Formats: sequence, structure tokens, C-alpha cells
Amino acid sequence: MILLVMSERKIIDETSSISRKRGNGLLRREVWVDRQGRVVRYNLAYINHALHSGDNGRVVGYDNAHGVHHRHIMGKVEYVTFKNFEDIEARFEQDWLTIGGRK
Repeated sequence: MILLVMSERKIIDETSSISRKRGNGLLRREVWVDRQGRVVRYNLAYINHALHSGDNGRVVGYDNAHGVHHRHIMGKVEYVTFKNFEDIEARFEQDWLTIGGRK
């Protein structure tokens, strides 16, 4: 018998709708942690097909797929310096509020 042990688990998997008044679209958040509770994988995205039709509507997003921390913005990819996950979340929130949201 083969026993597979998962070294990470998904703790956040949510999609939230943004009202038209606040900018319209969807916010997508996925976060995985290791056994010690450290964030090891993440995907944050603001999706709004009215603002950007490419990249499946992803206007701005941050993730560390392929072992590289990067930002997607209107179809372009830029590498970002990773300090900690809280910093990435703050940058993401600032970006989506600036680009498509309204406080």
C-alpha cells in the first residue's frame, strides 16, 4: 500500500462578487500553508471582463506558480520581490482598488 502525505493544505478558497458601485467583477483568493502554517502557495486575482478581456478576465493578480512570485496586470507579467504574504495581500488590495475598485 502506498500512503501519500500532503505537505500543504488549502486554507482559503473563495470567490467574492464586487458590486457595480464598488467597481464590478470578482475577487478570487486561494492560499495554501505547510504543516507549520506558513503560506507556501497563493493565487489572488481581480477578474473583470469589462476592463480586460484577455487572461480570462484577470485585470490584476499575484501568485507564486512555477516557484516564482509575480504579478499579472492587464495581460502582462512582472516579477515581484516577496517579503511576506501579508505584503503581497496589501499590494494586491491596493492594485485592485486603484485599477477597478472604489473605496
